[in-house]
Order: sequence, then C-alpha cells, then structure tokens
Amino acid sequence: MDFLPIFLNIHNKTCLVVGGGEVATRKIMLLLQAGAQVSVVTPKLDAPLNEYLAHGRIKHCAEYFQPEHLENIVLVIAATNDRIVNQQVSQAARQRQIPVNVVDDPELCTFIMPSIVDRSPLLIAISSGGQSPVLARLLRAQLEIMIPVAYSRLAAITGKFRQHVKQHFAHPEKRRIFWEKALQGTFTDMVLAGKDKTAEDHLLQSLQHEKNELPQGEVYLVGAGPGNPDLLTFRAMRLMQQADVVVYDRLVSPAILDMVRRDATRIYAGKERNRHALEQESINQLLVRLAQEGKRVLRLKGGDPFIFGRGGEEIETLASHRIPFQVVPGITAASGVAAYAGIPLTHRDYAQSCIFVTGHLKNNSIDLDWPYLARPNQTIVIYMGLLGLPVLCQQLIAHGLPNTTPAAIIQQGTTQKQKIVVGTLQTLPDLATAANLTPPTLIIVGEVVKLHLNLAWFEPAEETLSQTNIITLNRKT
Repeated sequence: MDFLPIFLNIHNKTCLVVGGGEVATRKIMLLLQAGAQVSVVTPKLDAPLNEYLAHGRIKHCAEYFQPEHLENIVLVIAATNDRIVNQQVSQAARQRQIPVNVVDDPELCTFIMPSIVDRSPLLIAISSGGQSPVLARLLRAQLEIMIPVAYSRLAAITGKFRQHVKQHFAHPEKRRIFWEKALQGTFTDMVLAGKDKTAEDHLLQSLQHEKNELPQGEVYLVGAGPGNPDLLTFRAMRLMQQADVVVYDRLVSPAILDMVRRDATRIYAGKERNRHALEQESINQLLVRLAQEGKRVLRLKGGDPFIFGRGGEEIETLASHRIPFQVVPGITAASGVAAYAGIPLTHRDYAQSCIFVTGHLKNNSIDLDWPYLARPNQTIVIYMGLLGLPVLCQQLIAHGLPNTTPAAIIQQGTTQKQKIVVGTLQTLPDLATAANLTPPTLIIVGEVVKLHLNLAWFEPAEETLSQTNIITLNRKT
C-alpha cells in the first residue's frame, strides 16, 4: 500500500481550505458533511461560498495564504489553480506535521481524498493512490448501485444493538458468528424492505434463543487454486472471510492470503524440500486442537486439496475426532496452469487421455510406472518435478517416448510472474536450468505442447521465455 486508509474524526475541529473556486467548494462541502469547522483563505470567494459565509457555515480570511494561517489547524486542503501557492501550503503544513492534501497533485500530499460511498454510519472509501481518480470514481458508481441506501439504516440498527449483543455473549467468537448469521439472513431482508421495527424484534428474539457458550469449532478445507486470486470460488471467498484462524501452505500466494479476514490468526504450515514448518501429523493435530477450542479454522491449500494436497489425511483425522468440516474444491494446477499457458491437456488430434503424477526425487530416483507413462497419445502432467526434471526426461525417453517429444515447464502459472519454457524431452532440462526457474513449477509432456505457440493468450507483466523456446522446438521437430 502506498497510503494507509484511515477514517479521521474532524468533528468540531478546524480545517483550512486554501482557494475559493469550484474545486475548493466541493472539498468544503465534504468537510462540512464530516462536521468540521472550516476556515477559507483566498482573496475572493465564488458565489456558492459567499452563501455559505452569509449563513455562518464557514469563516473567510480575504488574504493570500501565509504560514500563520495554519495556527490551530488540524487538516489542510490546497485547492488553488496556482501550483506555487499549493507548494507553499504543502511545505508549511509538512513543517508543522499537519495533514495536507493538494488537489490533483499527489506529490504534494500527505493524505489523499478517496471517492466515497456514503451510507452513514457505513462509509466506503475507494482510492487509486492518485494514479487513476477516474477509475476510482467508476468503481464508486458501481458500488452505489450495488449497495442500497437502506444499508445506512442497517448499520445504525446493528450499532444500536451492539452493546446488548456484547453483554449477552462472553465469547467474542460467538458474537461474531451471531452477527454474521443475522446480517446474512432474515434480519437484513426486513431492514432492506423497510420493516425496521419488525427487524429489531426479530433480532431480539434471535438473541434470546442463542446460548452464551463457546461456539462449536469447524474446519474449512479450501483449495486456493494455482495462484491467481480471480480463480477462487465464491464459496472459498465466503469462508475465507468467516474464519478465525488460517493454516496455510507455501503454495498459497500472498495475493490470496491478503483476501483472508484481516484479524484472523495466520499459521504457516508450508513444506519445502527437506524443510517442513510443521510435519503432516502435527498439522492434523493442530486442526483438531483449534477446532476443539471453538475456532473456525480455514485450512488453505494451493490448488485442490484432494490432488496431491494430503487433504484426505487431514479430514480423516478430523472425522476420527468428530470435528465438523467441509471441503471446497479448488482449481488444480494442472488445469489452471495449462489453460494460462495455452496448452490443452487433451485434444482429439494429439491426446485422448491425461495423467497426473508427482516428480519427487528420492535417493536420486523417482518411483513411477514408466512404461504406463510412456504411452502414445497421452498428456503427462508432473507436479513438483523441477529438481527431478533431468531424471524424468531420461526415464521417459528410456521407456519409449521419442526424445523429440514436446515438453514444457511453467513457473508460477496463472500469475503475473508466470514464466514458460518450452522444448523437448531432450532439451528441456538444459533450457530450464538456463532460465533459473524456481518452484512452484508444473511440467507438461506430450504433443499438445505444440499448441502453445498458437493458443497462448495470457500476457503476464514479466516477459516469458516461451516464444524463443518454441522456435527451438519447431526446428528440432
């Protein structure tokens, strides 16, 4: 984040606006809405501000700005059409540690004004950090449509009952669960329909039926997909916002982890080669313990939890301890990464079957059914095979696949850091080494890899190696 989003209480505090034109008028109106006392410094006021002055809503100093005008001021907005004046305001405010905003000039600001969706007491602020104000306004327009004005009443009613609910429940987790259930159910429907009194009665009845005891814990086994947050399921997103604790793997991207509820406890349980933050049995028991403490536990796994994710082992342990759980599938790396690389896993002209395997090395060997893998008209997808790539390619060639068989390795597929290296079983290990690839990677072997040249559609921010290497492949074949 370039700016920390905060909400500042300026009620009955004196704020200064330098400027008296149309832009200044808009900022003054906003400050007045927030309850501020507004002083305006400018030689001349536009007509609307003269009306404000006549009705005593603002104070006016008919002078050019001087640093002395900042005495006893808590916030400053410079809204003149003279950048030199705006710079003077900014410099003087910074010297006095007073927050300052210069309209449409982020370099001179210590805070910026967001686009606002006002459903007071509910407020939503949207900012592009000064990079694209128009985009922020367009997003605000969409939210204005999506969020009914009645949400203002909804927020006010929940605030009215907040202390009552707090006194009823000793456990904070139980309060949170109660409000989540109320705000996603009949209570909210009644408020949105304009039945406020009925909604309040319903909320009181619901509260009376809730027992003041530790809530029952539950575990959500959720697939986070191959890395791109846009590929999360709706159900995954909902549970990510409900969880009290998240236990996450190494393959869960930071962008996805950022989408978990902000105040949820985070526990890293990632595994790397020869280095495990927690052993699998310890993870299993951790999930049990947290659930028994009444926590809603999000077990967040890269890809799909049931495809090389050991999710089955974890829910076996949960079931043996009678811990409630639910499973949310995720897009496994094979389908997600292949799609973003423009490589269909099956194609009637090239492959009629697809097989998933893991490429873990053990004692410099990989225990796989090589004759079964080295069949024609089949796509092989290899998870976790970067270190063993030379062995994988050698064995597939040794068991019957031509050394010219197309093969690709994709690093951090579906994300903006996606990198694709394409070659053959003979050339791919050296190409991967030259590209300095690091996990996570996915390997795809088969004739379908040829389609990458024509079907690649995703353009990540960082340049991929695919075009250079596909040329090498075509020349060799």
